[in-house]
Amino acid sequence: MSRFYATTPIYYVNGKPHVGHAYCTAVADTSRRFEQLLGRQTYFVTGTDEHGQKVQEAAERRGVEPQAHCDELSQTFRDLWPTLNIAPDQFIRTTEPRHKAVVRRALQKLWDDGLIEQRSFAGWYSTAAERYWTEKDLIDGKCPDSGQEVTWLEEANYFFLMSRFQQPLIDAIESGKMKILPAKRANEVLGFLREPLLDLCISRPKSRLSWGIELPFDDDYVTYVWFDALMNYVTAIGGFGAHQDNQEALGDTGDAVGSEKSFEQWWPHVCHFLGKDILTTHAVYWPTMLMALGLEPPRQYVVTGWWLVDNTKMSKSLGNVVDPLSLKDKYGPEVLRWFLLREMAVGQDANFSEAALVKRNNTDLANDLGNLVQRTTVLVHKHFDSKVPALPAGREPSAILSSAIDLANYLRGQEVAFEATQTDHQVWPVAKTVQELKLHVTLADIMTLVQRLNRVLASDAPFKTVKTDKDAAAVTVYHTLAGIRVAANLLWPAIPQTSEKILQRVGWTRGVVSIDELNWHDLPTGAEVPRGSAMFPRHQFEVEAKAPKVKAKPKKSAPEVQIDNPIEYVQFAALDLRVGDVIAAEPIKKSQKLLRLEVSLGALGMRQILAGVAQHLQPEQLVGTKIQVLTNLKPRKLMGLWSQGMMMLAETEDGRLVPMRPDGDAPAGSKIA
Repeated sequence: MSRFYATTPIYYVNGKPHVGHAYCTAVADTSRRFEQLLGRQTYFVTGTDEHGQKVQEAAERRGVEPQAHCDELSQTFRDLWPTLNIAPDQFIRTTEPRHKAVVRRALQKLWDDGLIEQRSFAGWYSTAAERYWTEKDLIDGKCPDSGQEVTWLEEANYFFLMSRFQQPLIDAIESGKMKILPAKRANEVLGFLREPLLDLCISRPKSRLSWGIELPFDDDYVTYVWFDALMNYVTAIGGFGAHQDNQEALGDTGDAVGSEKSFEQWWPHVCHFLGKDILTTHAVYWPTMLMALGLEPPRQYVVTGWWLVDNTKMSKSLGNVVDPLSLKDKYGPEVLRWFLLREMAVGQDANFSEAALVKRNNTDLANDLGNLVQRTTVLVHKHFDSKVPALPAGREPSAILSSAIDLANYLRGQEVAFEATQTDHQVWPVAKTVQELKLHVTLADIMTLVQRLNRVLASDAPFKTVKTDKDAAAVTVYHTLAGIRVAANLLWPAIPQTSEKILQRVGWTRGVVSIDELNWHDLPTGAEVPRGSAMFPRHQFEVEAKAPKVKAKPKKSAPEVQIDNPIEYVQFAALDLRVGDVIAAEPIKKSQKLLRLEVSLGALGMRQILAGVAQHLQPEQLVGTKIQVLTNLKPRKLMGLWSQGMMMLAETEDGRLVPMRPDGDAPAGSKIA
């Protein structure tokens, strides 16, 4: 059985967790659960980073010892994850004795191998970033990472000879041995490596920083916080002698931490989930450290974007962070999980708003999923003695019901003749989108099955047919229950607690199964279907503080402008214009005008769009670019293919068609207002 070792960055204890922490950890938790569905053995680690100057200063401001400060803040992270139904196998802290021992062993090996040396050094030091910068790095004389003041320091320190590993690191990235998703982040790292790679200062003198792990070869210094923190990924699974300390710290938790052999089994299969702001430390410092220690570089990185508030990065210093605990308590933990996973494409930025969370709950969870479960189970209670009905002999499912069964099998990766309808977006097998870390697409595809089952109820109308043809109603009800079971099983990684409740509600008591075991007809007839209330209540978002009324100014008469076919604003507002990323483009046989485009709309999923630009643009001119898309245009069939939107174009005076390009770096799915 293959393995999947998922890690989040260990979070710095300079403040309480916010929604950015919740998102990254939820993505890692959801990914590992999907990998479990795909039959892989998984292990998931998160934790807290507790050394360094910022922690020491935060403790001093509070008038407490650094360890007491860390104990308190670390607990807020540990307490949050279960309340969001996030289930790491291990929570690690860098102040644990087992981790300190690993860091010191690693440092001693590098020292013994001649890969650390002492030098006098001068440079601009940023307390916020806890690192040195050169003059050319500074932006307006300030730290390029934090925007805060820097201080000129001259002192002797120890340096890791990182420069020796520049070419091996480039080779690992270019060969795909060290995969970074999305690809543009790999290009950023390679761009960074086009310049000479400097050696890394990995110590701080105790005279100005005492809160850290002492160097094993010079007790006047402590370790640079990033060298310390990154080693947690090795400590957690027993590397560098940690297996002995892990047994004492964690008890008997199986081969994940039980022996050095287990480290060798897990380490090549690591997948680091992290934010884009710490990519350099993870994708440059960390793999070179590993190479120097004789270990393989990480197998895969998944780099998440930022949650924005009013298009501004969420950060503690700006005071615009969102408290995930307050939203969890208000709407429920799995509504928050669902919103985070559906709204943001992994690797891109997205705007956070409570109003958008409420809309996502009402549309996906209450209207589509919750309503489907409630309507179907009520039918069972009223007309089938609260039991899964038996399938009458000789009665076949309707065409739309058969298409739902085909769709479920297609999602499972079976080779079936599935065909999307005009109301579907492009759908992919779950294994494909999960392994490409396109979780927002995965969930959208599964919701397509939920929507198809709702259409089955509308089309087959078992509420009516049960009065005249109970066998026909039984066929519809059985298969709808079976489809709900498949959908809930597939949705378990994103909303685990709710999915388990749904499985019980449809008469399935054997829990979640792997995709290979997820057979449509396994739902046992005669199984008890328990009663229950609606799964997801609808919410109404209310603005807490209303703006004060402003006395209306006298209306001015409209200037006389010649407007052909004028429309009201409400007509314009009905247009849903979005930013789209063109993923693929190709000509359509027998058509001189049309190109077939596959366009990503972020959380809205993939769309197939037929654009009449073949005489003006080549496919390669569109792939990888952003376009404006009208997403709520009624789907239309052209040349035997469905077009599920319209690419917005401008016509020049000479008759050429030019795509309307979104300005700036708006992510796919952003609404154009």
